[in-house]
Parts: sequence; C-alpha cells; structure tokens
Amino acid sequence: MTGERRGITRRDFLRGGAGVAAAAAAGLPGLAAGAEETLGPVEKTRVVLVRDKDAIEAGGSLNAEAIQRMMDQGVTTLLGEEDAAKCWQRLVKPDDLVGIKSNVWAPLPTPEPLVAALKRRVLEAGVPAESVRVDDRDARRTLADRTALINARPLRTHHWAAIGGCLKNYIPFTPRPSAYHPDTCADLGKIWNLPMVKGKTRLNILVVLTPLFHGRGPHHFDRRFVWRYNGLLISQDPVAADSVGIRILEAKRRLHFGEDRPLAPLAKHVRYAQTRHGVGISDPKRIDLVKVGWQDDALV
Repeated sequence: MTGERRGITRRDFLRGGAGVAAAAAAGLPGLAAGAEETLGPVEKTRVVLVRDKDAIEAGGSLNAEAIQRMMDQGVTTLLGEEDAAKCWQRLVKPDDLVGIKSNVWAPLPTPEPLVAALKRRVLEAGVPAESVRVDDRDARRTLADRTALINARPLRTHHWAAIGGCLKNYIPFTPRPSAYHPDTCADLGKIWNLPMVKGKTRLNILVVLTPLFHGRGPHHFDRRFVWRYNGLLISQDPVAADSVGIRILEAKRRLHFGEDRPLAPLAKHVRYAQTRHGVGISDPKRIDLVKVGWQDDALV
C-alpha cells in the first residue's frame, strides 16, 4: 500500500523534513516558500505521554487521585517545572476567563476526574470559580468570550475524520460543523485560526485512558475495541498530540489484527493542519515525545 493511501500514518510521518520542504516548494497554504526557514528543520514541539497503572481500578472506575497525579506530572514535564502550581500560574492568570472544552460523547466522554483535576489547578492559580466554564456542544455560545482555553477529550477512531482528537474537538466552535465534513474532514485545522479560538488554547490533553481503536459506522462503539492504556497525552500543540495518538492507535491495531490495518478514512486533517493551516507540527521527527510513568506496552 502506498504512502499516499496510508495518509498520515507512520510511513508518511517519517518523511519528515523532506515533506515540509516539498510543501513549501509547492506553495501549500501555511508552508509557503520560506516557511521552512521560519519553522526550522530542527525546531521541535513537545508532547508528554504520562501513564499510571493505577489510573483505572480493577472494576473499571477511574482513580481520581491517580488522574490528578498524572496530569500534574505531565504538565510539569511539559513546562520544565518541578512545581505544578508554578506551571498553572504560567498557563492561566487570575484575570483570565477560562474555558475547559470537554467532549460529552456518551460512550467515551471526557472523564469527570480529569475535569475536576483541571478545575482544581485553575482555581489554585487564582482564577475565580465564576470565571471558569466547562462545555462541549454549546461551546460557540458559552466559551466564545474565554481568554484561555483548555482542550481535553478522549482519543477514538471516527467514521468521517479517521480519529476524534484534539483538533476535531473544536468543531462546536463553528456555526455549521457539517461544513467541515467534506474530504474526510480535511480542513479541521482551519477552525483553530478562527478569531473565537485562535491563540487562546493554553493546554491540550488527549485522553488515552481507554482509547477506541476500531469501529464502523457514524456512531460506532464496541467495547471489544477499547483497552486500558492508562495514559494522557499532554501538549500545547494539538497537531502533535493527535499525531502521537495516531501512532498509538495504529500500533494497537497491528497487535490486535495481526497485520498492518491503516485507519480508514485517512486522518489527513492532522497533516493538513500543519501544511495548510500552520496550526502545529505533525512530523514525528519534529515532535519531542517524552514518556514518563508506567512504561509497559507503551506502543510508541
């Protein structure tokens, strides 16, 4: 199978800087001529993968204490601080209006213990409780005035976009989400340049506690295709977080099916977020992936 048909899977990612240069030469939006000089072939964006074997209890419930610990460890590693409180003082200010963009898809929602952990740290940074909102589907109305956004959602395969990840989580900010469905949601990255959200996101958390790695149909969910990965991917770059998420899903699919089983459709929107819309970095050679905590069966 060719790299083109595989979309932004590992083979395409590993083309790395050559792909950036080619895109620049072709004049693609977001990487016009000279963009490679602006971005730099060695410039990297950081993603932290933090895992804890105690994050999920034996009965399947989440361990709130472990979730808080994971988030703190991930954020301190991301920002290079020892103290989580100092990290959050850098991420939000007391006069910020903070919006936590969650995801309420019933089979795999943003976990409540994670939302609670985020709110706890935001309040401790001095943001008043009345300045903090959490929403998903009504985000265009309730989070439009926010000065700081935190993006948190679980990773899953998706019927139209190949994956539901950090990039796609902002689709409720648009007046007509269906306008972003053509060409397998290729231009989801464009949403991140809308005035309502551009430059506001302080942190992205791609939840990989129990990711969904396979399915068919627009509302698919099958418990046979989730597993206890017990992780969080944390980054200030939504594209990089999604890119690492794809690698995890594809590695799990290879293990499960016993063969290379690419995502279908192609997750082209992650690559295009970089090459068309300049939102972040999808090339793994330019992603500084730092793994902390439990390392068994990390897959990346």
